[in-house]
Amino acid sequence: MDRVTGDADGRKHVYLAGAIEFAPDGGRAWRRDMAAFLQDELGLPCYDPCVEEMSPLTPEERAGFRHWKSADRPRFLPVIRRIIDQDLDMLLQRTQFVVCLWDEHARGGAGTAGELTLAYRMGIPVYMVLAMPPASASSWILGCATEVFADFDALKAYLRMLHDDSC
Repeated sequence: MDRVTGDADGRKHVYLAGAIEFAPDGGRAWRRDMAAFLQDELGLPCYDPCVEEMSPLTPEERAGFRHWKSADRPRFLPVIRRIIDQDLDMLLQRTQFVVCLWDEHARGGAGTAGELTLAYRMGIPVYMVLAMPPASASSWILGCATEVFADFDALKAYLRMLHDDSC
Protein backbone atom coordinates (compact mmCIF):
# COMPACT_ATOMS: atom_id res chain seq x y z
CA MET A 1 0.00 0.00 0.00
CA ASP A 2 1.46 3.33 -0.96
CA ARG A 3 -0.99 5.66 0.77
CA VAL A 4 -3.08 5.91 3.89
CA THR A 5 -6.19 8.00 3.38
CA GLY A 6 -9.84 7.83 4.26
CA ASP A 7 -12.27 7.21 1.40
CA ALA A 8 -14.42 10.36 1.27
CA ASP A 9 -17.67 8.69 0.20
CA GLY A 10 -17.33 4.97 0.88
CA ARG A 11 -15.34 5.63 4.04
CA LYS A 12 -13.06 2.65 3.99
CA HIS A 13 -12.19 1.76 7.56
CA VAL A 14 -9.22 0.46 9.46
CA TYR A 15 -10.18 -2.94 10.85
CA LEU A 16 -8.81 -3.55 14.35
CA ALA A 17 -8.09 -7.29 14.61
CA GLY A 18 -6.93 -9.24 17.63
CA ALA A 19 -8.10 -11.36 20.52
CA ILE A 20 -11.47 -10.61 22.08
CA GLU A 21 -12.83 -13.79 23.60
CA PHE A 22 -9.64 -14.86 25.39
CA ALA A 23 -8.11 -11.41 26.06
CA PRO A 24 -8.28 -10.33 29.72
CA ASP A 25 -9.98 -7.02 28.87
CA GLY A 26 -11.80 -8.33 25.82
CA GLY A 27 -9.19 -6.63 23.62
CA ARG A 28 -10.57 -3.18 24.39
CA ALA A 29 -7.62 -1.17 25.71
CA TRP A 30 -5.26 -1.39 22.74
CA ARG A 31 -8.15 -0.88 20.29
CA ARG A 32 -9.32 2.23 22.14
CA ASP A 33 -5.80 3.71 21.99
CA MET A 34 -5.23 2.78 18.34
CA ALA A 35 -8.65 4.04 17.25
CA ALA A 36 -7.99 7.39 18.94
CA PHE A 37 -4.65 7.68 17.11
CA LEU A 38 -6.09 6.69 13.73
CA GLN A 39 -9.13 8.93 14.01
CA ASP A 40 -7.65 11.96 15.75
CA GLU A 41 -4.20 12.09 14.15
CA LEU A 42 -4.75 10.52 10.72
CA GLY A 43 -8.47 11.16 10.23
CA LEU A 44 -9.22 7.49 9.52
CA PRO A 45 -12.45 5.78 10.58
CA CYS A 46 -12.08 2.49 12.44
CA TYR A 47 -14.06 -0.70 12.81
CA ASP A 48 -13.71 -2.07 16.31
CA PRO A 49 -15.24 -5.54 16.61
CA CYS A 50 -15.27 -5.17 20.43
CA VAL A 51 -17.75 -2.35 20.06
CA GLU A 52 -19.66 -3.72 17.09
CA GLU A 53 -19.87 -7.46 17.78
CA MET A 54 -23.05 -7.19 19.83
CA SER A 55 -24.89 -4.77 17.53
CA PRO A 56 -26.79 -7.40 15.50
CA LEU A 57 -27.94 -9.23 18.66
CA THR A 58 -31.06 -9.01 20.77
CA PRO A 59 -30.67 -8.29 24.50
CA GLU A 60 -31.34 -11.98 25.25
CA GLU A 61 -28.66 -13.05 22.78
CA ARG A 62 -26.16 -10.57 24.20
CA ALA A 63 -26.70 -11.95 27.68
CA GLY A 64 -26.61 -15.61 26.76
CA PHE A 65 -24.57 -16.42 23.70
CA ARG A 66 -21.23 -17.05 25.46
CA HIS A 67 -23.00 -19.47 27.84
CA TRP A 68 -24.83 -21.11 24.93
CA LYS A 69 -21.45 -21.97 23.38
CA SER A 70 -21.16 -24.80 25.91
CA ALA A 71 -24.77 -25.36 26.92
CA ASP A 72 -27.00 -24.83 23.88
CA ARG A 73 -25.33 -25.15 20.47
CA PRO A 74 -28.59 -24.76 18.48
CA ARG A 75 -29.10 -21.32 20.09
CA PHE A 76 -25.41 -20.41 19.90
CA LEU A 77 -24.74 -21.17 16.24
CA PRO A 78 -27.02 -18.60 14.55
CA VAL A 79 -25.85 -15.91 16.98
CA ILE A 80 -22.13 -16.44 16.47
CA ARG A 81 -22.67 -16.71 12.73
CA ARG A 82 -24.33 -13.27 12.66
CA ILE A 83 -21.28 -11.87 14.45
CA ILE A 84 -18.92 -13.63 12.03
CA ASP A 85 -20.91 -12.46 9.01
CA GLN A 86 -20.94 -8.86 10.23
CA ASP A 87 -17.18 -8.80 10.87
CA LEU A 88 -16.26 -10.51 7.61
CA ASP A 89 -18.59 -8.26 5.59
CA MET A 90 -16.84 -5.23 7.06
CA LEU A 91 -13.41 -6.75 6.46
CA LEU A 92 -14.05 -7.71 2.85
CA GLN A 93 -16.21 -4.80 1.71
CA ARG A 94 -15.25 -1.72 3.70
CA THR A 95 -11.69 -2.13 4.96
CA GLN A 96 -8.74 -0.10 3.78
CA PHE A 97 -6.20 -1.96 5.92
CA VAL A 98 -6.00 -4.09 9.05
CA VAL A 99 -4.18 -3.27 12.26
CA CYS A 100 -3.62 -6.41 14.29
CA LEU A 101 -2.26 -7.23 17.71
CA TRP A 102 -1.01 -10.81 17.57
CA ASP A 103 -0.29 -12.04 21.08
CA GLU A 104 -0.75 -15.18 23.18
CA HIS A 105 -4.47 -14.43 23.49
CA ALA A 106 -4.97 -14.26 19.71
CA ARG A 107 -3.38 -17.70 19.41
CA GLY A 108 -6.22 -19.10 21.55
CA GLY A 109 -8.96 -18.12 19.14
CA ALA A 110 -9.66 -18.54 15.46
CA GLY A 111 -11.31 -15.27 14.44
CA THR A 112 -8.16 -13.20 14.12
CA ALA A 113 -6.37 -15.90 12.14
CA GLY A 114 -9.33 -16.13 9.78
CA GLU A 115 -9.52 -12.37 9.35
CA LEU A 116 -5.81 -12.09 8.59
CA THR A 117 -5.94 -14.95 6.10
CA LEU A 118 -8.88 -13.38 4.26
CA ALA A 119 -7.24 -9.95 4.28
CA TYR A 120 -4.05 -11.41 2.80
CA ARG A 121 -5.99 -13.34 0.15
CA MET A 122 -8.01 -10.25 -0.84
CA GLY A 123 -4.93 -7.99 -1.00
CA ILE A 124 -5.89 -5.92 2.07
CA PRO A 125 -2.71 -4.78 3.86
CA VAL A 126 -2.17 -6.16 7.37
CA TYR A 127 -0.01 -4.17 9.78
CA MET A 128 0.77 -6.40 12.73
CA VAL A 129 2.14 -5.68 16.18
CA LEU A 130 3.76 -8.93 17.23
CA ALA A 131 3.79 -9.27 21.01
CA MET A 132 6.01 -12.36 21.07
CA PRO A 133 9.26 -13.50 19.50
CA PRO A 134 8.77 -14.28 15.80
CA ALA A 135 9.85 -17.89 16.40
CA SER A 136 6.83 -18.29 18.72
CA ALA A 137 4.33 -17.04 16.15
CA SER A 138 2.68 -19.11 13.47
CA SER A 139 4.48 -18.99 10.13
CA TRP A 140 1.05 -18.75 8.44
CA ILE A 141 0.12 -15.69 10.48
CA LEU A 142 3.43 -13.98 9.82
CA GLY A 143 2.96 -14.74 6.14
CA CYS A 144 -0.37 -12.89 6.14
CA ALA A 145 1.20 -9.71 7.54
CA THR A 146 2.27 -6.95 5.17
CA GLU A 147 4.50 -5.42 7.84
CA VAL A 148 5.36 -6.59 11.37
CA PHE A 149 6.20 -4.23 14.24
CA ALA A 150 7.62 -4.83 17.71
CA ASP A 151 5.25 -2.35 19.35
CA PHE A 152 2.50 0.17 18.71
CA ASP A 153 4.89 3.14 18.72
CA ALA A 154 6.76 1.68 15.73
CA LEU A 155 3.47 0.98 13.94
CA LYS A 156 2.22 4.52 14.57
CA ALA A 157 5.47 6.00 13.24
CA TYR A 158 5.09 3.88 10.08
CA LEU A 159 1.47 4.90 9.58
CA ARG A 160 2.38 8.58 10.09
CA MET A 161 5.03 8.23 7.39
CA LEU A 162 2.56 6.62 4.97
CA HIS A 163 -0.01 9.28 5.74
CA ASP A 164 2.49 12.12 5.26
CA ASP A 165 3.62 10.62 1.95
CA SER A 166 0.03 10.51 0.71
CA CYS A 167 -0.76 14.15 1.55
